Amino acid sequence: MIRRIHDVSESVPIPDARDWEMLLPVENPNLMCHNDLAPWNLVIGDRWVFIDWDATGPSTRLWDLAYAAQAFGMLIKGEPVEAAASRLRAFVDGYGADTELRAALPAAMAKRTAAMFDMLRNANETGHQPWADMYVNGHGDFWRDAAEYVTQNQTAWERALSPSQKHPTRESPRSRPAARF
Repeated sequence: MIRRIHDVSESVPIPDARDWEMLLPVENPNLMCHNDLAPWNLVIGDRWVFIDWDATGPSTRLWDLAYAAQAFGMLIKGEPVEAAASRLRAFVDGYGADTELRAALPAAMAKRTAAMFDMLRNANETGHQPWADMYVNGHGDFWRDAAEYVTQNQTAWERALSPSQKHPTRESPRSRPAARF
């Protein structure tokens, strides 16, 4: 589903990123992204629908996927690393990421998770709402711990996403183009 969103977004013209106030800006944005693709923004029912599009704006496939992979893979403090690595691999396999995207993803996840914590901490220091309240109501601790966990386990994520790791193959009636980021 996330891959389809990214692929369709390639047809959306990218506005001048300087005209957007992005919470977590990225260098050289080339794709309109949701920027908050996570389990807490996915409604599952007869149809699966992502909600909370208020962070939508210019970004990159890699930056958006890094957040989603960390969140859907449950790469968080307290999770056994091998289980988290297996979930990460399944998520990225389902996305259909190419070798280049797989190689870049572990470092991007560390940067993106740390950026989330830094944004919340800075909001707390400046009183920028609603993130200042979120910081003191547990989100600060959560994202600090998540950033540490993702950074400390880079080797596990790299190993899980490496081409030498056996990835399940799926027969598909349509071939997937390589993911560009």
